[in-house]
Amino acid sequence: MDILKEFNIDWRHVISIGVILVGAFAISRVTLWLMGRFIKTSSEKLKVDATRYRFIRNAVSLVIYTTALFMVIYTIPSLRSLAITLFAGAGILVAIIGFAAQQAFSNIISGVFIVISRPYRVGDLIRVEGDYYGHVEDITLRHTVIRDFENKRIIIPNSVMNNVTIVNSDIGESLVCEFLNFGISYDSSIDLAMKIIQEEAMAHPEWVDNRTPEEKAKGKPPVEVKVVGFGDSSVNLRGYAWSSTAVSGRLMRMDLNKSVKERFDREGIEIPFPYRTIVYKKDI
Repeated sequence: MDILKEFNIDWRHVISIGVILVGAFAISRVTLWLMGRFIKTSSEKLKVDATRYRFIRNAVSLVIYTTALFMVIYTIPSLRSLAITLFAGAGILVAIIGFAAQQAFSNIISGVFIVISRPYRVGDLIRVEGDYYGHVEDITLRHTVIRDFENKRIIIPNSVMNNVTIVNSDIGESLVCEFLNFGISYDSSIDLAMKIIQEEAMAHPEWVDNRTPEEKAKGKPPVEVKVVGFGDSSVNLRGYAWSSTAVSGRLMRMDLNKSVKERFDREGIEIPFPYRTIVYKKDI
């Protein structure tokens, strides 16, 4: 009782302090429970360990209890001036920290948006604005890790990933259509070249017949080959071959580059290439 009188505290203040503490505890528990459910669901969808988000829960809990502490101090009449000073100091400190760590906060917020919108997940094969291509290996709160086909890790801040164009090969259908581009000379048989491309594509183990029953009934070829243009010395052909995944399609295309070239050589289809005639002049 002497302590209460010393700080000019009556029973109303004690009740107010109790309400503040109980309210802070209840708000903290409910908030952390809701966050826990959200984090668990998001982590399962993104295939990311939920422990990576624990510090956010701890930070939220710290903010709630720190706010409650300031309110308790402000409730005590003799400590109100101290509370005002602490509030002012805390505001300045938060402003300084926020300015210094604005990029980090931007990455964290972007990471939250990635969790919500799910433009990509761990394991997806993505291309980032044409510069980076590989599998998503990890998604942290600050950055995304991409493992490319040279087994190198590309680390990109989430704030960047949230503002660039991303091509995801694993969202929706996994089937991909690979373009098989070949140029043949004007003297070569276009029909024979198209037949070779079709046969080689259909013989590849990674090729998939993506025609619908209606397209098959209408006689659509399993592998379409079109004349897409004319170069200075070549007729440009393009075959459209489907595969089950982006990776298998990439490997199929590289294999077909070799097998089609070998068939062209055997069957007299010429692939033109530039050449120069060099004339040496005698000394005058």
